[in-house]
Amino acid sequence: MTDLDRMHAELARRLDTTDAIRAAFADHPRHRFIPDLVWPDIQGLPLIRSAAPARWASYIYGDDAVVTQANDGRGGPVNEPSSSSSAPQLMADMIAAARVGPGTRVLEIGTGTGWNAAILSSLAGPTGAVTSLEIDPGIAEHARTRLKDTPVELVHGTVPPEGSAFDAAIATCAASRIPREWIERVEPEGRIVLPWGPYPGSHSTPVVALSRVGAEKVTGRFVCEAYFMRDRTQRVPKGEFPGMGRDAESTRVVPFTPADLIEDDRLTRVMLMLPGVRIGVGMRPFSGDLGFIVHMGAPDASWAYLWPEGSVHQGGATPLADLLRRAHDLLADHGWPPLRDFSLQAGVADATYRVSTGFGAWEHRV
Repeated sequence: MTDLDRMHAELARRLDTTDAIRAAFADHPRHRFIPDLVWPDIQGLPLIRSAAPARWASYIYGDDAVVTQANDGRGGPVNEPSSSSSAPQLMADMIAAARVGPGTRVLEIGTGTGWNAAILSSLAGPTGAVTSLEIDPGIAEHARTRLKDTPVELVHGTVPPEGSAFDAAIATCAASRIPREWIERVEPEGRIVLPWGPYPGSHSTPVVALSRVGAEKVTGRFVCEAYFMRDRTQRVPKGEFPGMGRDAESTRVVPFTPADLIEDDRLTRVMLMLPGVRIGVGMRPFSGDLGFIVHMGAPDASWAYLWPEGSVHQGGATPLADLLRRAHDLLADHGWPPLRDFSLQAGVADATYRVSTGFGAWEHRV
């Protein structure tokens, strides 16, 4: 057993999941799927395996995602992730939520390195099947070579093969609008597990596990916090920060800080309760140090910044600070219910996605 094999065995051992999923991970060492060139830093040169093998191994056998492509394969001032190998525990959680087991026919959206598809194939077994879609031709070719000894069907494109049907679908990219093809190709009562964020640029894309109900509807509960790259078919150009270059029209102080909201994924629950509001997190110099800020924007160009000590600067017609505090206080009044208490409902033709929990419901236009 090589050092890399031992590192992989340890990775599989520490997963908090079922024995079956852990065994499927053990079947497919991660280092056999990760390319030799990876991007661990937001700036600077990539990490090349032959130049720094120990650092490369340490990076891929950490507990986090591994960035395997930046800027869609092009250069840029920063290394904007455009493909990755997801964090192993998150992969295991999504597979469990999709209920993949012997005989399951699985659709994967976003092949990436091929590692997740190989694990799914082990779980589905000889009576099941895995079809994986990959939009990037170079990434698809890399994954095809890594999957050549598996029965995975790899499709270069974004649409499942004509006439195909699946018991479960897992997306490894975030979506706001759930494509019609994903819903229609999953059998009634089938599961669709995906990272969902109501708006491009949202600070997080929590994973939701949906069940198909009838011909056109899906509904289900959120599973866990996550942040995934967006489906390339749903990308929009990055806009400037809300309120950039504008003076505050009003200021106020709220009894919480950005750090309070980031703790325990509270900001994600706030996001689900604020339709039409784009929420993000950044860092800015503050009082001689770096501090978190929460920035908010609305379609009418209203904006707000929550600064590290709890002050809010805002402008525009929509009182974003009031909306933020109202959502915060409502969650606090109900004891900060976990993300799993929130559910999502949508349909094939819907432009409105309904988020609900025990004390309210909110409709997001996507």
